[in-house]
Amino acid sequence: MDDTDEAVVATAGERLRAAREERSLSLEEVAAQTRIPRRHLESLESSEWDKLPAPTYTIGFAKSYASAVGLDRNDIGDQLRAELGGARGATADTEVFEAADPARAMPKWLVFAAIVAVIILVAGLSWYNRRSLEQPADQPAGINAVEPVVATATQPQAPAPSAQGPVVVSATEPAWVQVKDQGRTLFEGMMSPGQTFAVPATATAPLLKAGKPEALRITVGNNVAPPVGPAGRVASNVSLRAADLMRAPQSPSAGASAPSPEQPQPH
Repeated sequence: MDDTDEAVVATAGERLRAAREERSLSLEEVAAQTRIPRRHLESLESSEWDKLPAPTYTIGFAKSYASAVGLDRNDIGDQLRAELGGARGATADTEVFEAADPARAMPKWLVFAAIVAVIILVAGLSWYNRRSLEQPADQPAGINAVEPVVATATQPQAPAPSAQGPVVVSATEPAWVQVKDQGRTLFEGMMSPGQTFAVPATATAPLLKAGKPEALRITVGNNVAPPVGPAGRVASNVSLRAADLMRAPQSPSAGASAPSPEQPQPH
């Protein structure tokens, strides 16, 4: 009967201490397991409520302590709530704060590893951004080595030695041809296949008009110039200067494919 009376009157703190001593655990071991400061564990065992935080936190500490020493956490929580109700005023809340369960808490080594990983990630991103900003300054040689080749292939060039020499207009098929220089007619008429006309070297701005430009073959020295107009259309105001002929194909003004008024009609 005496043992029963002692069990009834034992406080929650005394029950926690008895369970701890029965398991041969020190306060330091319980503190490490529950992550509750040792001073709070001592205050719980001695029922020193004025040294403990708010009732909700204190009840949570007690329930975690009870789990660590093998007691019923809800039973200890209810008993401590009743004791606190008489000593400090009970709280009507049934949901109370509980200390983190050590079994579910993130291990310290994992926290440390996560911090190290974040630091490495930030350092890597910083290095990559700095590398990206410095890239134009690090590789100018490689870029410039390619650019001149592209520019040389795409940009129109000044007249080369191949653009020098006499300009000769030859007919591969019958074609009506007119060549003028500063309004003065140098040649006008039908050219037969194989017939040629050499533009005088004294001509300053010779212009060609051809009713059938696809039937003409124009050479500058030993080089054949590009076509002077699309097939089936009259080519007008085509410069016969050597430099102009050897550039990219000209865009002469084109008329209809029908013979121009100046072109005689073949019989």
